[in-house]
Amino acid sequence: MTQLITTELVELDQNLGSSPEDVIRHLAGRVAATGRATEAEGLFADAFARESKTATGVPGGIAIPHCRSTAVTEPTLAMARLSQPVDFGAKDGPADIIFFIAAPEGADQDHLKLLSKLARSLIKKDFTASLRAATTEAEIVDLVDAALADKPAAHTAAEATGAASAAGASAAAAATGEDAGAAKAKGPKRLVAVTACPTGIAHTYMAADSLVAAAKEVGVDLQVETQGSSGAKALDPAVIAAADAVIFAVDVDVRGKERFAGMPVINAPVKRGIDEPDKMVAEALAAADNPHAHRVPHFGAEEQAEMAAEEKSEHIGTKLKKALLTGVSYMIPFVAGGGLLIALGFLLGGYNITAFADKILAENSLTNLPTAYPELAWGPLGAYLGAVLFKIGALSLGFLVPALAGYIAYAIADRPGIAPGFVAGATAVFMGAGFIGGIVGGLIAGYVAHSISKLKVARWLRGLMPVVVIPLVASLAASGLLFVFLGAYIARVTVGLNEFLSGLTGASAIALGIILGLMMCFDLGGPVNKVAYSFAVAGLGTASITNQAPWQIMAAVMAAGMVPPLAMALAATVLNKRLFSLAEQENGKAAWLLGASFITEGAIPFAAADPLRVIPASMLGGAVTGAISMAAGVGSKAPHGGIFVFFAIDSFLWFCIAIAAGTVVGAFAVIGLKRWAVKKPVDTVETVPVAA
Repeated sequence: MTQLITTELVELDQNLGSSPEDVIRHLAGRVAATGRATEAEGLFADAFARESKTATGVPGGIAIPHCRSTAVTEPTLAMARLSQPVDFGAKDGPADIIFFIAAPEGADQDHLKLLSKLARSLIKKDFTASLRAATTEAEIVDLVDAALADKPAAHTAAEATGAASAAGASAAAAATGEDAGAAKAKGPKRLVAVTACPTGIAHTYMAADSLVAAAKEVGVDLQVETQGSSGAKALDPAVIAAADAVIFAVDVDVRGKERFAGMPVINAPVKRGIDEPDKMVAEALAAADNPHAHRVPHFGAEEQAEMAAEEKSEHIGTKLKKALLTGVSYMIPFVAGGGLLIALGFLLGGYNITAFADKILAENSLTNLPTAYPELAWGPLGAYLGAVLFKIGALSLGFLVPALAGYIAYAIADRPGIAPGFVAGATAVFMGAGFIGGIVGGLIAGYVAHSISKLKVARWLRGLMPVVVIPLVASLAASGLLFVFLGAYIARVTVGLNEFLSGLTGASAIALGIILGLMMCFDLGGPVNKVAYSFAVAGLGTASITNQAPWQIMAAVMAAGMVPPLAMALAATVLNKRLFSLAEQENGKAAWLLGASFITEGAIPFAAADPLRVIPASMLGGAVTGAISMAAGVGSKAPHGGIFVFFAIDSFLWFCIAIAAGTVVGAFAVIGLKRWAVKKPVDTVETVPVAA
């Protein structure tokens, strides 16, 4: 298992700014600079969004900003001991010890349990005292490793292996013919609790331990179900039946809330379970004796939703950005796989296989090979296999717009948005509205589905909502608007754009190459990069021998996107190693292959550490490559693969020359900027040197 914290991730007695935003940005930059996240800005955005929902300061001068993020490549802890404490929202004042917990979206359970275990250790005074007394980064790492190596606390019912005392009491009552109510009346008070936070890594478990400790001080048995990232073992029904009241210390809705129906309940944010566990226990005990106390309802989702904390709305721009990036990320596998299959089809069957494929597949087979096939095909067998590969690839690319629209809608409305989004995407294809129509249709489908899902309806109708009502109404709304009002206008824009691009020659084509090169290198796989890439891929369907502009645009986009990692690799491993940290030099070795494969994100570790030099240098190199590629008329029939799809690239020599020129320009530019440019504070991504 990868080590969660290293000395490179520890900073002692540093002033990292005056606000949680400053500290989180800096630590996100450090995580990215050590190669444990693909981009610092994305990690910071996810962590700060989590911080905005609930402050992560806890009593004792501790703060635990944390998040799950697609930018994180391996579970990581970064720690800072601040010379100037920063207010993270704890009631007892600012924090001087900061643990930044960064977990990947798909982190394995073992890692998540360790992260949660660390969070629990931070409420122990002897552990935090040792952290403050440590004099070196290595001591901090040893202390954390030792805390993670200890046996987990056995107080929470979700993780306890022994039988809970309440369960034993209930079992004894059952054995003597007494019901749970009698057991409650005769024995001491018993409580149960559920703790949960949006991330499920830190606060969930800290609140659980704090509540257990507070209950123990007043002689009350309390069993906790932690609904966290490392899994949840549900409370035994006998334990729930024997309990007098329940505490919900949660920032998200409780899973399986109906199990607690009718019980007196104390509802509060998860952070209150850390800050005021004694008060919550006292309130629960009082509620147990109060016949008029608020209780968990016996009914279903509608009333439970009313009890849940209201979801804080994100800024509309942030929502749109997330939706578009989600759609593109789910679309890319269709494009990459389909595009490579088409390229292989061209390789075996010749570029004219497009005119022969349907006829060959309808009339021929492996035992009845075609007699009529393209001149460039590798014989009858090559023509047949080429037709098969081409057709599979074409069918895969046919999902480009529906998948884009479907998953844009999914990002907005979750699963109820998928079907209406796919239908809207298919409608956009039918009307010739292209990927612009898919984006519009996906957004409409998503927001309509999301709005309908929020409606309060009769109980008998709830089961029909996600499978009938929402898909029906949202599909009618999105696809109907495209058919009746929007589709024709978007189609005209799409056709006009394609005609304009097809007519570009000379200086105009070079200017387009420069623009596309700048876009591909501006944010290294971010929204601007994805817009340029999606624009190029969407045009492939209109390309032909007589209309090669889309192939040329695809080649310029792919070549320019290869430049940033190749330029950083050249600079960090060949031209001037001294200007780069050891971690960057190691990243540079991997960047050679990533760049050659057209994985622009290979430059992100460099940009995370020094964005004001790396990004402008990359953009300059990308612009040079885009201009040369368009000027030379290079074309690519494959949407992905870099140099490994050489067989699908026209003028492959010029393709390589364009990439080489941009790589050299970008490498010398970043070296020049690192040597002579005045270093200024970074607003977008914190500059974090990595210890050798």
